Amino acid sequence: MKRFLRIAALAALMGSAALAQETGAEDPPTEGAEHDPNRGAVTNLPLPRYVTLKTNEGNARRGPGLTHRIDWVFKRDGMPLKLTAEHGHWRRVEDAEGAGGWMHYALLSGVRSVLIAVDLAELHSRPGDDAPVVMKAEHNVLARLMECDPDWCRLNIEGTRGWVRKAALWGVDPGEIVE
Repeated sequence: MKRFLRIAALAALMGSAALAQETGAEDPPTEGAEHDPNRGAVTNLPLPRYVTLKTNEGNARRGPGLTHRIDWVFKRDGMPLKLTAEHGHWRRVEDAEGAGGWMHYALLSGVRSVLIAVDLAELHSRPGDDAPVVMKAEHNVLARLMECDPDWCRLNIEGTRGWVRKAALWGVDPGEIVE
């Protein structure tokens, strides 16, 4: 009963659009309106897209809400995650191995990072296999994504910057340009 009174009071003060945002409810689609499956229903940003975990611990739940069971606990600050769906304040994400679930949007950041997806990746001083190697990074090393052209990405790993072939990374799509 208290929740109903709280919602009724909020509705009177805020209006239905603000109420939907406050309670996490979404307005039903207007008749005849079609949602683009390549865009988030809440943010209208592209799907899928990559985000990062902005804490050192984040619960991934079976469904979008606190009442759903926790399936995974991600424990790597800055970990890249692929965002595949949106519902209210919740985002469905998965890691490089395909594990995931629904996380509250406040745990996620738009700052980009990537994981080294090969056994050993060479970071070069500029894009190109003939450029000098400035560092070598092992599988699953976490790197801050700085920029990407169609084939190469510039990374920052603990202060060392270099270019690596995009095919050696998880957390960026083939052909994706990052500026």
